[in-house]
Amino acid sequence: MTHSRRSVLRRGAGLAVAGTTAALAGCSGAANADPEGFDSGYAAFFTLSDWANEVAGDRASFEDPVDVGQLGHGWTPDGTLAADVAATDAFVYLDSPEFSWAQDLAATLERDYDTVAVIDGLDGLEDDLLAWDHSHGGGTGGDDGSGTRDGGGGDDDGETRYDPHVWVDPVLAGEMVDTIATGLGEADPDNAEAYAANADAYVEELDAIDAAFESIAEDAARDVAVIAGHNSFQYLEARYGFRLHSPVGVSPQNEPTQTEIADTIELVDSAGIEVVLYDRFQSPRLAESIVANSGATAAVPVTPAGGTTREWNEAGYGYLEQMTEINVPAFERALGAQ
Repeated sequence: MTHSRRSVLRRGAGLAVAGTTAALAGCSGAANADPEGFDSGYAAFFTLSDWANEVAGDRASFEDPVDVGQLGHGWTPDGTLAADVAATDAFVYLDSPEFSWAQDLAATLERDYDTVAVIDGLDGLEDDLLAWDHSHGGGTGGDDGSGTRDGGGGDDDGETRYDPHVWVDPVLAGEMVDTIATGLGEADPDNAEAYAANADAYVEELDAIDAAFESIAEDAARDVAVIAGHNSFQYLEARYGFRLHSPVGVSPQNEPTQTEIADTIELVDSAGIEVVLYDRFQSPRLAESIVANSGATAAVPVTPAGGTTREWNEAGYGYLEQMTEINVPAFERALGAQ
């Protein structure tokens, strides 16, 4: 896997979110006068915070503002977050409409606070994004099964939306970690080599996750699994070639019809699926119902790795542990690769 190091500090003009400028106005002195040097920042959700801390090591500390048990997309920050972020040295986010609050904050920081490094984790990955189709059914959004985009996933206004869950793909995760390291290195040149070394070490661990999913794909008894909830894993499908059927589709707002549930149960039985997956951040009820009405034997959680739980925090789980301890064994069982 080849990792490029890109220039990612973006300090151009942006559109300010209403109310944010006022919230920041009172803290401009704190944001522009840090006697300790580069040592702190915020990241837009759990995974980016985890990666930023791994890259920074003991040279800086990053906070995740999103509450435990919640995910960063569709989230609304309180009125003090903008001021808190402006008083630090860096903000790591994804330039995606699914994180509109972070886009707004980043634009304001870029415009008014040039001492805050604004790092977009998606920088350079534009050609790797998959279209996000919010319709129902077991498809994989804009992915045609080969991992390429088909131009679907458009909203009613004709604009194509893209699935933000890039981080579930360990290969693209490595690119994002490199992007964070580059951004931190440009903001703090004295420690750039250390950030790059930390990123390289972390990417080696991501390589091991990539190898684990490659092995699952090679050993799978079937090329399809069922997830009873919205599908956050189409980047895994595109990377490794298996399919995930969901009666819901990709949108957490969708509710499955009885026909879609019946079709899913029929697939479970016809494909000999024993394990039905569900998103740990959603209710397991649909998965349990499918299991109860089919030949499947278990409902098993997976994680979109975009948030954390108290249980995982107590166990010291970061992104790596969520992938290796939760997702890898779950997909092994669901695809019959054990």
